[in-house]
Amino acid sequence: MAKRVMIQGTGSGVGKSIIVAALCRIFTQDGFSVAPFKAQNMALNSYVTRDGLEIGRAQAFQAFAARKEPSVEMNPILLKPTSDTGAQVIVRGKPIGNMTAREYHDYKPNAMNLIKECFAKLDRENDIVVIEGAGSPAEVNLRANDIVNMSIAKLLNAPVILVGDIDKGGVFAWILGTLELLEPEERELVKGILINKFRGDLEILRPGLEFLEHRLNKPVIGVIPYFNDIKIQEEDSLSVEKRRAADARGKRIRIEVVYLPHISNFTDFDALEAETDVSLRYVGKGDAIEEPDVIIIPGSKSTISDLMYLKQSGYATEIRRYAMNGSCIVLGICGGYQMLCNTIIDPEGVESESSERETAGLGLLPAKTVFEHHKLTNQVRAIVNLDFYRGEIEGYEIHMGRTYFSNDRGDNNGGIRSAFTVIERSGKETRDEGGGAVCGNVIGTYIHGLFDNDGFRQAFLNYIRARKGLTTLESKSKKPTIDWDTEYNKLAGLVRSNIDMEKVYEILS
Repeated sequence: MAKRVMIQGTGSGVGKSIIVAALCRIFTQDGFSVAPFKAQNMALNSYVTRDGLEIGRAQAFQAFAARKEPSVEMNPILLKPTSDTGAQVIVRGKPIGNMTAREYHDYKPNAMNLIKECFAKLDRENDIVVIEGAGSPAEVNLRANDIVNMSIAKLLNAPVILVGDIDKGGVFAWILGTLELLEPEERELVKGILINKFRGDLEILRPGLEFLEHRLNKPVIGVIPYFNDIKIQEEDSLSVEKRRAADARGKRIRIEVVYLPHISNFTDFDALEAETDVSLRYVGKGDAIEEPDVIIIPGSKSTISDLMYLKQSGYATEIRRYAMNGSCIVLGICGGYQMLCNTIIDPEGVESESSERETAGLGLLPAKTVFEHHKLTNQVRAIVNLDFYRGEIEGYEIHMGRTYFSNDRGDNNGGIRSAFTVIERSGKETRDEGGGAVCGNVIGTYIHGLFDNDGFRQAFLNYIRARKGLTTLESKSKKPTIDWDTEYNKLAGLVRSNIDMEKVYEILS
């Protein structure tokens, strides 16, 4: 049986996912076989496992930190919000349907056996399992049907480390209030307090730490400094909000990503953002599109709803103008690809109301998208058929619906042609032209992770440089722009040096 520790937080966005990733790498460095586990995750950023199953992106990030291949057991239930009151429910990597908040609340008790089965597999195969909670354990209205916080800690007899975010302010009240609202047996499971995102002089903070330890009779096991020099993959769209004001000074290439209300898989752009001469900005409500070299319409969990947003906000008109005058490249990924089409057809009401089964797209690709109930989730290999790059890439696809060129072949049809030929899906060979389309300066694709392919990314940016009359850059060495293993080690080093690891191991025991 594996040892286990659970990371819970005083609220959302306090850094639970990052602390779990750090501990996964630290325990791995110390010679243990480690796995992350989160019973239920709510996120629009997801990942496709090798066997074509969908889990939260954070659990994949944590698995890689533990030098493990991500598996569906690490995140048995994933919720992908479709509205303010509903979500697509993904169980063991496959969608079982859309549910309202009330419907899912009633469904949750049925999920406990599944959660136990998934954890049992990790328990058998590892020395340590690092468990992540969600939101706050002190949501008293959710306690009866909780399947992710204290109910899991009690079920698995897992000691809890409670994380508070001091950068938001009010961390002492937040920690005290959280513990006050727990039941006595839940409070007993909390074995340590961790302060995250600290800026300032630790000596000035120390009286507050002593107050907490005295008041709670629980140790403060560490204070993690705020950092912005370690690259981490975020799963919360709030992190995108913070990146809407990009500094373009000294940057030669301007890329604008439309910040959709239901934006998904924005980790697609991490590698672009890391390029030294690229200014990548998320353009949100009220922001103007400012003479870009590239406009990207990203993935979306609610394609039709977000398409309506583009039209109502005026972005649709702006995107069409830039596309038609040829001044920039317009790229749509997944839901963004679907929006570029002439028409989106939803015959079975996957996303739309019964009276709205056909929606006009942006009209930039002579193609149509037809929604289907079957969801495609695959890791893929594809051949790129673009003028600036002819080569192979790897990525993944997560979408409901297929896109068809107007004549289903792409010849003699306004210049539209296949942009990507998928040659492998989830380990099975194929020959599918449905990976994407190109028409002039407009490109669409279902393949996520395009820019993680160094050769493709460098060729794409050189194509933009050439369009601007700039000097193209020679291909870099095989070393990627982001060396994720180095970033995991940097994160582990920061946390290890600011946490009492002896106490953590004591808690584990």
